[in-house]
This record gives sequence, C-alpha cells and structure tokens, in this order.
Amino acid sequence: MSIDSTTTSTAQLPLVRIKPRRAQPFFGRHPWVFAGAIQIVEGDPAPGDEIILASNEGQFIGRGIYNPHSNIRVRMYGWDQETPLDRELWSRRLDEAIDLRRLLFPDASSSSAYRVVNSEADGLSGLTVDRYGDWLAVQFTSLALACRREEIISLLREKLKPRGIWLRTEKGIREAEGLELEDGLLAGEEPERTMFIEENGVSFGIDLRQGQKTGFYCDQRDNRAAIARYCHGQKVLDLFCYSGGFSLAAVKLGGAKSCLGIDSSATAIELAKANAELNGIGDRTRFEQGAVFETLEKFQQNQELFDVVILDPPKMVRHLKGIDKAIRGYHSLNRLAVDVLKPGGILVTCSCTGHVSREMFAQILADVAQRSHRPIQVLEARGAAPDHPVSTYCPESEYLKCFICRVL
Repeated sequence: MSIDSTTTSTAQLPLVRIKPRRAQPFFGRHPWVFAGAIQIVEGDPAPGDEIILASNEGQFIGRGIYNPHSNIRVRMYGWDQETPLDRELWSRRLDEAIDLRRLLFPDASSSSAYRVVNSEADGLSGLTVDRYGDWLAVQFTSLALACRREEIISLLREKLKPRGIWLRTEKGIREAEGLELEDGLLAGEEPERTMFIEENGVSFGIDLRQGQKTGFYCDQRDNRAAIARYCHGQKVLDLFCYSGGFSLAAVKLGGAKSCLGIDSSATAIELAKANAELNGIGDRTRFEQGAVFETLEKFQQNQELFDVVILDPPKMVRHLKGIDKAIRGYHSLNRLAVDVLKPGGILVTCSCTGHVSREMFAQILADVAQRSHRPIQVLEARGAAPDHPVSTYCPESEYLKCFICRVL
C-alpha cells in the first residue's frame, strides 16, 4: 500500500525510506531499523518523534519512533497506516501482555515474582516490567518509550494498581540510546530494601533497588525446577550463582548432598547465604566470592570433581561485533566445567547473550566434546519461562538458552 499524502494521520509525519532491497525484514515486522538500512530521512524528526517507515518506492511499512543517537535508528511499534502511536495503542499492548500473565499466574500473590512486559516480544520494544509482589520494577532500554514514560507509568498504575513502581537502569544505555536515567521511585511507595518472594516452594530475599537486573532472574524459574531432578544425593557446583537460585533448587527441591556457589559479587554471596538460611539448608550449601575462571582452574589443578556443574554467566557481549569474543568465552568456560565433572556427570550450561543463537551454542558444546574427548549428550534444550515469550517477528528475543547435558 502506497502512502496516501492526504491521510490526516500520516500527512504531517516525517518519512524514513529504506534502501533498495533492504525492506523485507520490516515488511516481516522486525522492530529494529538500523542506521545502515536507511536511505534518507525526509523531514526533521527530533529524538522520540513518531515517523512513517516506507520502502524505497514509497510503499507504507509501518509507524516507528526515531532516535538519531542510536544505531537502532527507528523502533517499530505499529503496522497500520491509520493507527497512531498514542495512549490507546500502548494501553492495548499492555492489556495483551497482562492477559498472558494472568493466564500463567492465576493465583499470584504478594510473594509472586514474574515478568509482566517483555519488550519486543510484547510489542513494546525497549520496555521491561517485572512484578515482585505488590511492586513493579521497570526498565526503559529505548529512548522511544522512555520519552513516553509518564503515559506508560500512568497506564501501569491504572491496570495493575501496584503499591509502587521503581525504575531500574541498564548498563550502557546512555551510550546505546542517548538516555539519561537514574534508578529511583517513579510512583507510589518505595519498596523495602529486602523483599521476599516464593518460587516453586523456595523462598528468596531480593533487592529490587540495587540487585542485578531488576532484582531477580525470573526467566530461569522453570530451569531451576528442571535441574532439581538431576541433583539427588549429588555434589553440585553452581557458578555465577548470584542470590543462590540454582543452588537452592538443587538442594531444597532436588535433595543434593551439597552445593558450592561461586560469584564475583560480595553482595550476591551475602544474599545467597541469607537465602540458604531462610530455607533451612545452610548446612548443605556453601557460598564463596571468587572469579569463576580462576576457581575452575584451581579445581582442575587439584583434580576436584563434581557430579553436577551449573554455568549461568552474565551476557558476554552487547554488540554483534563482539560475537567471536563471546564464542571463545563460552568455549573456555564450558571446557573447564567439563574438566571438573565426574564421568556421567550433569552439565547445566546457559547463555543469555542474544547474539549467540541456539545453533551456535550447540556448536560450542560440540566443539568442547571433540576437544575434551568427552561425549556430551543433550538431555534437555530449554529457554526462558513462558512469562518471557519470544516474538516470531524478532528472533533476537529468544536470548536465553539452557542446555542440560550428560558428560561421559
């Protein structure tokens, strides 16, 4: 459909034209328009302005929001020429997201924790909302929606009625999006410094204000429960353990004989120790601050072996240009983990680096098996919990990979 210059809803908007033979992903509703795909910008859009995206020939593609400070020059939110990017659209998208979570968590309570909005997968690129009991933790990772935060916060208060909404910022967002944001209260009451949630019968104290990400990794919920059935009577090593999520599941749910958790953050280690005591399993868990690579090398040199090794490292790289470095890092990490596993031991290995695809991660494991001469059987190939859906329009939204393997 060609753009109709007489259409009142589009006539006054700036126009962004895509280079020849570069428009197909956007006709397929991919939400990220990188600077290199753009031929020309007609008009003078300011950061955060709504624009019309069109092919080189002038065919209408969709409606997006412009950011000259980002390599993602346009984020797409609408595909109807007659529907503006306004409060009504944001409200509808939030309703769709909330309806899914009410289906998934019909008995949600003040101790529940789950994701309410998952950015691109919920049609709201650059917005993440997590619910911790009666509070919401919000992240804006796009200037597009950060410019509309008052409207979005108003809608969240109206629809979810939280006691308070706390803003969390992501590392590198200033450089990536030109955003100047600081953590802090957006609405309502401030959350307690330590809040308590329950997941699969395990209790956790979390720090919504300053903990990693928005305070907890809800995306690993089902994976933590899944690894428990491999841990009965086993000696477990949990690397990058943060607040002890996998460790507590291994011991309390799975009946592990013992679990050692390692993390470089002293704050995380103290939180993990407190969570172990909270669940009455302090006698079977030990948490130590340390560098994971150095710890693995020490165990390798001392020939100390484990029945189960869990790897849940932070994102290796944030940009595609660092992909080779990420692959080398995952290979080294998994190779060291294999070296401290008993024959027939279980390796739980995760990647949250979106630029590393599931196929690439599987190939890394194949390479580790070949070089270590240790056959690796993939028992389960898992992803994020269903409150972190994946958009078929945006394959990059499938960021989390979790493979449960047997190493012979």
